[in-house]
Amino acid sequence: MELREKQGWPNTLMGLAARLPWWLGLALAGLTYLGLHHLAQKPLGTLQLGQLGGFVLSAVTHGLALAGQYLLPLFFGIGALLSAFQRGKATRLHAAAASRPDAVDSMNWQEFEILVGEYFRRQGYGVTDNGGGGADGGVDVVLQSDDGSHLVQCKHWRALRVGVQPVRELYGVMAAHGATSGFVVTSGEFTEDAQRFADGLALTLINGSTLLRGIRAQAGSVLAAAAPADLSTPDCPVCGAEMVLRQARSGANAGKQFWGCSRYAQNHCRGTRELD
Repeated sequence: MELREKQGWPNTLMGLAARLPWWLGLALAGLTYLGLHHLAQKPLGTLQLGQLGGFVLSAVTHGLALAGQYLLPLFFGIGALLSAFQRGKATRLHAAAASRPDAVDSMNWQEFEILVGEYFRRQGYGVTDNGGGGADGGVDVVLQSDDGSHLVQCKHWRALRVGVQPVRELYGVMAAHGATSGFVVTSGEFTEDAQRFADGLALTLINGSTLLRGIRAQAGSVLAAAAPADLSTPDCPVCGAEMVLRQARSGANAGKQFWGCSRYAQNHCRGTRELD
């Protein structure tokens, strides 16, 4: 489903590979090398009278295999690295939004789209970035589920409220492409006209506060699932407040859980305890 004209590297083989899971990109790199290397090792044969066409085709195939056995795995390998980098970035943005109230406002529009994609990915959707074309580029993310495709438009507007026009436009794109539903996600708010238009349609408007609540709930469920069932909550050694489970996002302890002060967002208390 071609939703918009996409220019630049995202529409190349390397860009397409970057949209795949990183492990799939690595698997394709290995498979293409093995297949093309097998073709490249076959002898070319000799030219025989009356078989010029077949000989030329064989020679072209052999030449493409010789070059492709290195180029295609290289493209898929770089795409796998880009995919792993993007997944890591999405995870970091999600963690930042869950732990810092000002994190979304400090993001640029590209980071906001990545965050929104990660928000839907954790709800079980298959997520495809639609290429990006600007801060207001139409459909930004395409979701896939068992009941069809779902279109997402992201509006990283700090000051302005999202009016009815972008909502109308997305509904028109949904109808043109047979999408099951659509979402308009903003870091701010929606006007009453936009909310009235979406009422009763297969359109969901998600404002900034709703998005943050959902992200925090997702982060909380992950930490709760990873915590031992009999874990007791300690008090902060600095201010005495109740502590909450957090996860280190960088440094030598990246990925490890620890106890952090629940008042960090209010008064920046940095009290921590190790998780036994």
